[in-house]
Amino acid sequence: MLKSAGFQNFTSVPDARWNFSPGLNVIVGENGLGKSHVLRALYSIIKALSPETALNEADKSDVGGKAQIEKKLADELIGNMRPDSLGRLVKRKQGRNRAEISAFFSDKTLDTKFGFATNSRTQVDLVSSPRGHVKKTPVFFPTRELITLCPWFVSLYDSYAVPFEKSWRDTVLLLGAPSLRGPREASVREILSPIEKAMGGKVEVDASGRFFLKVHGGKMEAALVAEGLRKFAMLARLVSTGVLLEQGYLFWDEPETNLNPRLIKVLAGVIVGLSNQGIQVFIATHSVFLLREISIISSKQKFAGVRYFALSASGDDEVSRLEQGDSVEELDTLVLLDEELMQSDRFMEIDDHA
Repeated sequence: MLKSAGFQNFTSVPDARWNFSPGLNVIVGENGLGKSHVLRALYSIIKALSPETALNEADKSDVGGKAQIEKKLADELIGNMRPDSLGRLVKRKQGRNRAEISAFFSDKTLDTKFGFATNSRTQVDLVSSPRGHVKKTPVFFPTRELITLCPWFVSLYDSYAVPFEKSWRDTVLLLGAPSLRGPREASVREILSPIEKAMGGKVEVDASGRFFLKVHGGKMEAALVAEGLRKFAMLARLVSTGVLLEQGYLFWDEPETNLNPRLIKVLAGVIVGLSNQGIQVFIATHSVFLLREISIISSKQKFAGVRYFALSASGDDEVSRLEQGDSVEELDTLVLLDEELMQSDRFMEIDDHA
């Protein structure tokens, strides 16, 4: 489990220590304040500490030498954030020429701290080195769906220099995992059933790796399914194969995109359900509806817990500032909620003037 993280002079992210819940972590705020950057940075760190590059089981107890760790961290940050150079991720403020990121885990052997300067191209400098691998690897869902990129995207990414985030490649690869069979199949039904009900069908894959939505009247190619439902199809696929439940972390950027309120309500239940399965979930959202649904569900259920983070623009030399708490009520500045309340007031004024 990721317990906390610290950022200093990193893009538009506020200089602060973030303390996470072992269950669900919700980041809200206006555009350009660093929500997505936090998700991608944390995903990059955990991905760099994953055991998938180990040559054999014996290697999985050792994350590698200092130079190897530094290269993996740099490769993940560059691949997932797509800067021209690492130095472009340093906050552009007078007197600041170095960024530092730290990550602290429940397993202290994984604790990592590193930095890089404005003139760094592909190199980070480890301040504190991890001494082991994470036991479970992360999954990243971007704003758009990825199921229509199967199965050709991985080979394209691996063969050519294409301007796409590495996390897309990682997730498309997971979507190609074989379907789950045997005793574990029943264990995913609680999470999968509301997703399939919302889609009105089940996700199927043909021999070539293309995805379809099977409904009562037949089946539809994934490209013909509405964008929002394709995001549900991506989620359903990773749940049905058991892949998502085997991962330790889920990062999801704006999961509400292209979903109507009815589907957002289903989404909130699924997100809480995944955190109940032992997955540490991190989402960034603009949706007041999703925020409220999560609050409603968390107030009625006992689960691993939820923590809220609000980013807001500040009037001083900082790009943004951070508030965090275990409930929405603990956040003094919640811009998206304030804007919705002000819109309600303006809407009521229409009736007053009618």
